[in-house]
Amino acid sequence: MKLLTFKGGVHPPEKKELAKDKQIKRFDLPDTVYVYMANHAGAPAKVVVEKEQEVKTGQVIGEPAGFISAYVHSPVTGKVIDIKKMLHPIVGKPVDTVIIQRTGDDEWKLLEGYGSYEDKSPEELVDLVKRAGIVGMGGAMFPTHVKLSPPPGKKVDTLIINGAECEPYLTTDYRMMLERAEDLLLGIKIIKKILDVQRMFVGVENNKMDAIKHLQKVFSGEPIEVVPLKTKYPQGSEKQLIYAITGRTVPRGGLPLDVGVVVQNVGTAIAIKEAVIDGKPLVERGLTVTGEAVKNPGNYIVRIGTPAKLILDKAGLDENVDRVLFGGPMMGIAVRDINTPVMKGTSGITALLPEQTQIKMSKPCIRCAKCVEVCPMNLQPYLLYHLVLKKRYDEAVEIGLMDCIECGSCSFICPSKIEHVRQIKLGKTVYKALRGAKK
Repeated sequence: MKLLTFKGGVHPPEKKELAKDKQIKRFDLPDTVYVYMANHAGAPAKVVVEKEQEVKTGQVIGEPAGFISAYVHSPVTGKVIDIKKMLHPIVGKPVDTVIIQRTGDDEWKLLEGYGSYEDKSPEELVDLVKRAGIVGMGGAMFPTHVKLSPPPGKKVDTLIINGAECEPYLTTDYRMMLERAEDLLLGIKIIKKILDVQRMFVGVENNKMDAIKHLQKVFSGEPIEVVPLKTKYPQGSEKQLIYAITGRTVPRGGLPLDVGVVVQNVGTAIAIKEAVIDGKPLVERGLTVTGEAVKNPGNYIVRIGTPAKLILDKAGLDENVDRVLFGGPMMGIAVRDINTPVMKGTSGITALLPEQTQIKMSKPCIRCAKCVEVCPMNLQPYLLYHLVLKKRYDEAVEIGLMDCIECGSCSFICPSKIEHVRQIKLGKTVYKALRGAKK
């Protein structure tokens, strides 16, 4: 069996065995949820509820505040007890947050016009996706309705469903492919109707052969190819996935649309099915609770806005825990407060012990070029690191600073333990600030 892949990449310890055999369970409804209005990329949503207002599960509590923005819905039936600014782990500053106290079981506010997808136009389907507040659930949280609305002149002929799940520890997408393949198929069919694509692929790493075989069985007779991918990080990154499956290279500074491709995550495709056919807005998501500091790792369906502490307490958190990440260890975000609420893009909660987080003192760069060999974007991480360190931002941008996908492969492979990504992120932030100041 030929395994498709890309140039570069690394092989960090997979650690999938902690949770991969645990069936997805539905987590208990939380008593209180904390819902960020920045639950997507782009402009934060505008709050449209008031304090003391009663809300139903699925009711709109935030409306899009721009083209790249998304609806936000109440994850529970209850009362709005406060609207205040809370620190956002990705934005890095306080953002508007609606706090809802649950008053009982779910009383749903479903989407208008849901049902069969076959009798709806592509425009009606995109509108349902938009009103459902669906975003990329692999972590980027980019509004899905924008991805499904290519501008004039951008012809899309290929759809890729990202089932690689290359991030260590995380296993929710894997479990979704095993347990909800039929829902995934319906989601793909809906996206196909929206985009009118000719080619459809589901890319899955070959460390998930049972998922590959199961999808091939469920998709039998459908014009969807399940593609085995070489197990390598970051195989699930959009540009690398597109190259591995189609051989097309997304141009520097470009988007998948530039090469006629749209990529959607497994969880996103299932959320599209739930919105269009079941009328459910995006108020919950699947995530993996894992790591050496978790006594009972598992996969759960969790309501957006649930504090991480509730989830970790149920899974059994080791008292010696050193760090909690939203996501996995390569691209995850360390949260300062264990009560930080789950977001639409939270693919996992990974809790690590000190032995997994110890950072060795970095040494001078020895110009071994290992970071260059593994960089999936064909950049020179060691040079970017030094240019940013010397505040030569314009030179760094010229050789690809803004093209870095921050996957961490360079830092992982570096024998001198240099944290390239941390410096590159800083360089990007400073460059954008300087450019904004000039404007």
